[in-house]
Amino acid sequence: MLARSKPMLVACATLAALALAACGRESNPGAKSPAREGLGIPLAGIDYDVFITRELNLRVPPDNAYYKGPEPGKGQTLYGVFLQACNHGNSARQTASSFKVVDSQGNSFTPTPLPKDNVFAYEPKMLAPDQCVPVAGSVAQLGPTAGAMLLFRLPLAITENRPLELEISTGLPAQTRRVELDL
Repeated sequence: MLARSKPMLVACATLAALALAACGRESNPGAKSPAREGLGIPLAGIDYDVFITRELNLRVPPDNAYYKGPEPGKGQTLYGVFLQACNHGNSARQTASSFKVVDSQGNSFTPTPLPKDNVFAYEPKMLAPDQCVPVAGSVAQLGPTAGAMLLFRLPLAITENRPLELEISTGLPAQTRRVELDL
């Protein structure tokens, strides 16, 4: 009897280990709970990956190349959220055009518009299969942040209301995914 129960015990232990390993993994990252920066999240056929979020200092390189607009006002700072959006599907797909940063108090902030000639700016667009934003070989893709930028003008006190989440939303059907920003 002991010989038959040993394989059964091993099988039960293996199943329990697999169940525990899967515990906490979301099948659709960013839908129920925010995904982490650096993890790709699928949304409406496009995979989004927030590579880095960082405060920008417009007085020093390379930050002064990311944005040529006015300095932030008193009590404000600028954050760049650098991301990649890729279509790994078989048909053309539209990238998201709605983004906002939301703090733990429910305050939300939309991106600061960037000029069309800003080579780092994220621009929503139709992506052909196997195409990405930023485009492979572009300055934004080859630069130190390796992503297209969303620029947010945020209050300095925002760090007191962490965690901050980037909400990415698409149109029809309406879908939203969230990424916890690492700042």
